[in-house]
Amino acid sequence: MSDIVQEIRSDLRKLADSETKSSFQRFFKEKVKYHGVKSATVVKIAKQYFSQVKELAKERVFSLCEELFMSGYCEESWIAANWSHWYGDYAEGDLKVYEQWIDKYIDDWAKCDTLCNHTVGAFIEKYPQYVEGLKKWAKSQNRWLKRASAISLIIPARQGEFLPDILEIADILLHDQDDMVQKGYGWMLKEASRLHQKEVFEYVLKHKDNMPRTALRYAIEKMPAELKNEAMKK
Repeated sequence: MSDIVQEIRSDLRKLADSETKSSFQRFFKEKVKYHGVKSATVVKIAKQYFSQVKELAKERVFSLCEELFMSGYCEESWIAANWSHWYGDYAEGDLKVYEQWIDKYIDDWAKCDTLCNHTVGAFIEKYPQYVEGLKKWAKSQNRWLKRASAISLIIPARQGEFLPDILEIADILLHDQDDMVQKGYGWMLKEASRLHQKEVFEYVLKHKDNMPRTALRYAIEKMPAELKNEAMKK
C-alpha cells in the first residue's frame, strides 16, 4: 500500500464520527462499507492530499485512484473519483479505464454518481464521439454501468447538449426493471428538460404507458403542473 493512501485512511479513521456512522447505511439499499466521515470532510481530505499528487504522472495518479477504489469504502472511492476529475488531462483511452473501475469497484449509487457526474461527464464533453461508448454501457448486464450510461450525461444534459444521444440511451434503458437504472435515466431526462422541455415531454408522452413510474416521475419533475398531470394520466 502506498504511503499516501495509508495516510488518507488514517485520517478517515480519525475523523469518523458516531452520528455519521449510525446514519450512513440508511441512504443505501445495498450493504456498503464506510468509515463514517461527513461528505464535506471527505472533500477537504481529498483536496489536502490532491496537492501532493497533482504533479505526478497520470499513470501514477490513476494507480492511486484504483488503490482507493479497491478498498470498497465509500469515502475512499469518493476521493478517487474527485482526484480523477480534478487531475483532468483527459485522453481518449480514459473511457476504458473508467469502464473498468465501474465494472470492478462501483457497487452503490453514490460511488457511481460521484465518478460519473464529473469525471466521465467532462471526458464526454471533451471527446463527444465517445458518447457511443455510453450506449454500449447501457446494454451491459452490470447495473452500475447501465446507470453510469445515463448519469454521465447529467451535466451536459443540463447545458442542453447531447439530446439525441440522451433520448437514445433512454430508449435502451426504457424497460429496465432496476430502480437504480430507472432513477438514473429519469434524472438524465429531467436535466435535459431544463432546455428541451418540449422534446422531453413528447418523449415521455410517447412512452408513458411503458415507462416505469419511477423513471417517469423523475423525468417530469421540473415541468409545469399541467404537463405533469397530463404525463401521469393513465
